[in-house]
Amino acid sequence: MVIADTSVWIDYFNGTLSVETNALDAALEQGEVAIGDIIFLEILQGFRSDRDYKMARSKLSVLEQYEMLGRDIVIKCADNYRLLKKKGITIRKTNDIIIATFCIENKVPLLFSDRDFLPFVKHLKLKSALIKT
Repeated sequence: MVIADTSVWIDYFNGTLSVETNALDAALEQGEVAIGDIIFLEILQGFRSDRDYKMARSKLSVLEQYEMLGRDIVIKCADNYRLLKKKGITIRKTNDIIIATFCIENKVPLLFSDRDFLPFVKHLKLKSALIKT
């Protein structure tokens, strides 16, 4: 199972060809993609047309879904943010901290193209779906 970050889904829905979108396409064909509630929200918020919104909602609703934030994850997110901050790394988006921490704690590889996840790979053992860690 793999979780794809919003950045990859946006490229996928926009028809952008990349290593990440190709990997997402392959994982979808194999039935190996799950989605987090925060990612689902971010994707749906981005659609301007009702038709595209409804199509994406329908397609994404069939994926296995995870609730990414809860009491235990909140503490771990804060710990991870503080650890990276002490190393001089500031993660710009709280959602990225939640997504990365959820994947770390649940040992689920993350498919991403957003560079903000690289410190989680390097310092916190986030498993990248593309980089062999």
